[in-house]
Amino acid sequence: MTRREFITLLGGAAVTWPLVARAQRPSIPVIGFLDATTAADTAYRVSAFRDGLKEAGFIDGHNVAIEFRWAENKFDRLPALAADLAQRQVAVIVGPHQTMRAVQAATSTIPIVFVSGGDPTESGLVTNVSRPGGNITGLSFGSASLQPKRLELLHELVPPPNPIAWLRDPRTPSFEVGEKEVLHAARELGRQLLALNAQSVGEIDAAFASIVQSRAGALLIGNSILFTSRRRQLAALAARHGVPAISQLREFVLAGGLMSYGASDTDAYRRAGSHYVASILRGTKPGDLPVEMPTKYELVISVVAAKALGLDVPAKVLALADEVIE
Repeated sequence: MTRREFITLLGGAAVTWPLVARAQRPSIPVIGFLDATTAADTAYRVSAFRDGLKEAGFIDGHNVAIEFRWAENKFDRLPALAADLAQRQVAVIVGPHQTMRAVQAATSTIPIVFVSGGDPTESGLVTNVSRPGGNITGLSFGSASLQPKRLELLHELVPPPNPIAWLRDPRTPSFEVGEKEVLHAARELGRQLLALNAQSVGEIDAAFASIVQSRAGALLIGNSILFTSRRRQLAALAARHGVPAISQLREFVLAGGLMSYGASDTDAYRRAGSHYVASILRGTKPGDLPVEMPTKYELVISVVAAKALGLDVPAKVLALADEVIE
């Protein structure tokens, strides 16, 4: 080999070696995050999820990446969005209960972590919370069984004879179970219920028109991803029409609503990142991770909203509150 040939070979190697080195660098795992609403409506959940990942040592953009997919409140888009994440072979897919049917149809091998507002066994996500098996696990931050307690709180706050409106979304998992429990609770309390269905933003507006026309004394907001995403709209409408309302989410009260009773979905998303996704990325099979069910529920009351509504919250109800916003 001549000196010129050696220098040419060495120069070519100098160009090739960095390319080879880059090609051999391990790629970071990608997490698929699917939601039925919008990025703006779910910002607080995403922030909590990222915080949870960071607690476990996974930082978005550094040693892990997150691919977001938003259905923009168009549920018929979920199957295509779930299929897209599955085709990209992400390491794990995270999403709320309402996205799970589409995700499970898209893959039977990619690990799935759900964050549910209801009972995952009643809705068929898993058959056993202690050992879910398969490629799915997750956690719950609420239950339809809390609706009777929320109804009771409204009953204490706004006595008869005015009916209590109940805003509900029939698409919600465990809807039929929750319906039976609420109707039974209303009979026990001797309260008339005005059941109103809403599956879109426009139907929420229409429901409030019915609430005003029927002179409902209070509003029980059902469990629904639509109502979660439209919490600001619901709080504003309740305030505008002078209707005391209760939701499952503390974020509803922070948006100007009167009361909430339930577990924290913010904490649930943080836990989804810090425990479930982190464990799966480290090699744990999702089916070996028990489903976490809520053990504590919190009552949050806004005295500010109560004053704006002209309400005097009974002392016995205030005494039950875990947090009073003044």
